[in-house]
Amino acid sequence: MSIEVQFLTTSGCHLCDKALRLIKRSPVASMVKLESIDIADSATLIEEYGMRIPVLKAVVSGHELGWPFDEDEYQQWIESLLNK
Repeated sequence: MSIEVQFLTTSGCHLCDKALRLIKRSPVASMVKLESIDIADSATLIEEYGMRIPVLKAVVSGHELGWPFDEDEYQQWIESLLNK
């Protein structure tokens, strides 16, 4: 089973780079289909997420996990989405 997650980011975001490294090395990485979305492409996304990126957003449920988060928090978030 996998879960679709949007990774709200933008170029030059060092926190986004750090979060992406954490996500890719996580034990649950194989369960996640990650879609990167550059908020710079949308005024609406900039307004909503500009001060909060990186943010992970579950495609189906809309549940979000915003920075800062660590590997354990990320893994718990993914597991909670799989159990819904």
